[in-house]
Amino acid sequence: LAVKDPTAVERANLLNMAKLSIKGLIESALSFGRTLDSDYPPLQQFFVVMEHCLKHGLKVRKSFLSYNKTIWGPLELVEKLYPEAEEIAASVRDLPGLKTPLGRARAWLRLALMQKKMADYLRCLIIQRDLLSEFYEYHALMMEEEGAVIVGLLVGLNVIDANLCVKGEDLDSQVGVIDFSVYLKSDDDIGGKERNVQIAAILDQKNYVEELNRQLNSTVSSLHARVDSLEKSNTKLIEELAIAKNNIIKLQEENHQLRSENTLILMKTQHHLEATKVDVEAELQTYKHSRQGLDEMYNEARRQLREEAQLRQDMENELVVQVSMKHEIELAMKLLEKDIHEKQDTLIGLRQQLDEVKAINVEMYQKLQVSEDAMKEKNEIISRLEDKTNQINATMKQLEQRLQQAEKAQMEAEAEDEKLKQEYVNKSESLQNEFSQKEKQLLQLETDLKIEKEWRQTLEDDLQKEKETVSHLRTETQEIVNLKKEFLKLQDKNKQLKSICEDQEAALQELASKLSESKLKIEDIKEANKALQGQVWLKDKEATHCKLCEKEFSLSKRKHHCRNCGEIFCNACSDNELPLPSSPKPVRVCDSCHAILIQRCSSNVP
Repeated sequence: LAVKDPTAVERANLLNMAKLSIKGLIESALSFGRTLDSDYPPLQQFFVVMEHCLKHGLKVRKSFLSYNKTIWGPLELVEKLYPEAEEIAASVRDLPGLKTPLGRARAWLRLALMQKKMADYLRCLIIQRDLLSEFYEYHALMMEEEGAVIVGLLVGLNVIDANLCVKGEDLDSQVGVIDFSVYLKSDDDIGGKERNVQIAAILDQKNYVEELNRQLNSTVSSLHARVDSLEKSNTKLIEELAIAKNNIIKLQEENHQLRSENTLILMKTQHHLEATKVDVEAELQTYKHSRQGLDEMYNEARRQLREEAQLRQDMENELVVQVSMKHEIELAMKLLEKDIHEKQDTLIGLRQQLDEVKAINVEMYQKLQVSEDAMKEKNEIISRLEDKTNQINATMKQLEQRLQQAEKAQMEAEAEDEKLKQEYVNKSESLQNEFSQKEKQLLQLETDLKIEKEWRQTLEDDLQKEKETVSHLRTETQEIVNLKKEFLKLQDKNKQLKSICEDQEAALQELASKLSESKLKIEDIKEANKALQGQVWLKDKEATHCKLCEKEFSLSKRKHHCRNCGEIFCNACSDNELPLPSSPKPVRVCDSCHAILIQRCSSNVP
């Protein structure tokens, strides 16, 4: 008989167990008729079987403490192959209770089942067999055809809804043992099925009651919200009704006042009419004898009656005008109140800006105080460092004195040694002991000298470091002093620029005044030019003498000709000068017409 491969037998057994667990899970879930939780036994057995399938043929990896054999490595590889699995991997890594890779792998399987994508994730993993070869042996279940069959069976689990709590569950310490008693049939299964049917019916009724309770709670909450909204709208309507009542009361009071005024006016007119009637009757009695005067008086009374009626109409019109004026005044008062509120808002904004400016000034003052305190502290540190350097110099001097004393002692010892050798040559045995003692003393002195030299070197190094720190602090203080000087310079520049700006503004004002004067003079000149436009220029040959001083023109007395009137003057007589903005020098002006003079050469000068 041919011997079967044990790995093939293991793969077949695992495949059969996977078929049984998946079939039992689907049948029990469909008969149960609700979502599955983590305490459901067939679901727990399914995860145990999947764990064994994934562990089959897994390579052992060596670590520092022990051998490591876990399924988290290939499952973590799915994140790179399938981008949608990144969320699962990140949530598994962030779970606080998981400490081992096996616990993370179990959490990953539960999350994949809840997402209904376990088959898709494992299919992507099986396709990339070159990457799986890093984690599995060549005879492993995931590397053979049985792995593809299991992935196909996992597609059927998409009909199941699972609600698993992964966060609080202890997945690290669970023992994955397959319970074969679940898959073996017995006589008690029939009664168990009936009980399961009854339990399922009871659970369905419970779910129905819970759903009804949830719907009733939602309707109650919505009704409460509607009641709250209706109460709010009712309060608003009550407020509006109170405001409307107040407005109606005010309008009624105004109407009452207007009616009282109208009744007063009517009473006055009636009294006036009664008085006029009495007068008319008296006049009728007095003027019965004279019919002619009676007609006139009757006409006059009728005219007065018309006037009174007209006055009454005018008073009513004035009343209407006053009512309209009152409404306009109320509108104007409302507008004034709005303007006052806006101005108050602007004043509040300006006050806030002023407070901010004050706070900035206080901060700047505090920073300046802090910089001054830092300067004081640095000056104190510099004085302390100088004291330390003085102390180190004193200790250096003491060490030099000790070294000189030790050298003198060595010289004296050497001299005594030579004398002893010369005097006591015969007593060598006795002197050898003393010589050895002297050598020991010399060695001790040399060691002391070395120690003192090393101590001196360390002190010199410390002194050099302290000098560097002192120089660094001095540079910092110098920089602070330079910054203060620059700040003072900038303040001086600011003052100078302000003074220059003020001078320029004054100069501009002076120039504006001068320009206005020059414009006035130019307008006067233009008016004089218009008056003298009809005159003719005098010829150069005929003009031999100045018109004012009547002296002959020469090199010293040059000709100046007027453009408008044609008169010719010498340079001594035409002294009237006028500043113009376009020319840097003032221009000579004619005495008669105030026009600009043109300089000409005299007759004897080319």
